[in-house]
This record gives sequence, structure tokens and C-alpha cells, in this order.
Amino acid sequence: MDVLDLFRLDGKVAIVTGASSGLGVAFAQALAQAGADVALGARRVDRLDETRALVEATGRRAIAVATDVADPEQCTRLVEETVQQLGRVDVLVNNAGVGTAVPATRETVEQFRSVIDINLNGCYWMAQACGRVMQPGSSIVNISSILGITTAGLPQAAYAASKAGLIGLTRDLAQQWTGRKGIRVNALAPGFFTSEMTDQYPEGYLQALAPRMVAGRKGDAAELAAALVFLASPAGGYVTGQTLAVDGGVTIT
Repeated sequence: MDVLDLFRLDGKVAIVTGASSGLGVAFAQALAQAGADVALGARRVDRLDETRALVEATGRRAIAVATDVADPEQCTRLVEETVQQLGRVDVLVNNAGVGTAVPATRETVEQFRSVIDINLNGCYWMAQACGRVMQPGSSIVNISSILGITTAGLPQAAYAASKAGLIGLTRDLAQQWTGRKGIRVNALAPGFFTSEMTDQYPEGYLQALAPRMVAGRKGDAAELAAALVFLASPAGGYVTGQTLAVDGGVTIT
């Protein structure tokens, strides 16, 4: 087998949450380019049409399902719809997430709980639902953040806590499922990539962080999507329980 064949996902079915914008779109497109059919989940289902078109342009099948990952029943429905319409689930990309930048003394109970419910609890509900139907050889990739590993100058207690918790969840699910079920579980920890979240950063924030970016620039979504395909595909078949920082070197400074 040619080594590049290990990165193929032909005949596989992937679920991508938070697929209506930003990195979720890039993930869905990359998985389709690697050969997978893709189920797209997002709260803003009306915005999934563009993502669906990108997947179908590769010749792969796509479905769109309105999904709020904070609701376990909606997570189960997304998985059930995927199995019913696409036949199986081989890959889960837990990408749905929100962020806040509220000083800790002013953050409300509702604000904190909302971030945890989506970023951490939602990933667990999705993984739980997929873990019940996935077959050996499947892969879960949780999208964490470098803010789960380091700090970066904004008051982001809820976001950082959720992303650090996701790294712990990744380790535990890998320990539970890789040997017993044959399901690998890993995490990506992106640095700074253009997205709806980075569009909300204060003016000059990223410029101030430039000295920590060893690569000297923000990341390109295709670079992160390539790392995702590695973890999702047989190319990453001996990798489980790991968190891969794709951050241009921020976490080493």
C-alpha cells in the first residue's frame, strides 16, 4: 500500500458538528476530499447549505441535521439520522463550540454554564451517542484549543476550562474504548486560525501575540484540516489519547 492511501477515507461516514461556518466547513470539505460521506450538524441549519454543496462537489453524499449539542437527545438524533441515511458512523469530529471573553468577577452563571454545556458536555453527548454505534477502526477527534494548554491574554475562564476538560475527556475515552471497542479518540488543539471567534478579538490582540507565534503567522484552515484527516484516517491508526497542538509554536514559547 502506498503511504498516501493510509490517508483515504473511502467508504467511510463522518459526522462534523459546528459545520455551518469557519473551521467546521474546512473539516467537512477535507473529509469529503479524503473520500468520506459527511453528516453535518449545527444549530444554524439554514447555513449548512453551503457546506453541503462543498461536500457534494467532491462526489460524496451529505446530510444536514439541526443539532444543538448541549441537548443529548439532539445528539442522539444526529447519530440516528446519519446511520439511517448514510449507513454507519466511522468518524466523529466534535467541533461545535462557543467562546466568551468575560472577566471572571463579572461572568454570569448562565454565561459560564452555556460555554461548558456546548464545548465540553456537548462533546461528551456526541461521543457517547457515536460510541454506541461505531465499529472497530473508528475515530473520534475532539477539537480542543491551545487555551486548554496555555493562556493567551484574554479573560476566558469558561472557554479555557471547557477546552482543558476536553483534553481530559479525550484521554479517558481513549483508555475506555480503544482496546475494548477499537475506537481511537484524539484531540486537536488549534492555535490562531481565522474564524468567527477570532473575528471577535479586540483590535491589536493577535498582533500582540505575534512574538509567541514561532511560525510568524496565523494558521491556514487547510493545515488544520490536514491534521484532522491524519487523526481520522488509518494514517493515525496507532495514535490514541493524544492532543496534537497545531499552533505555529505558540505552546512552546
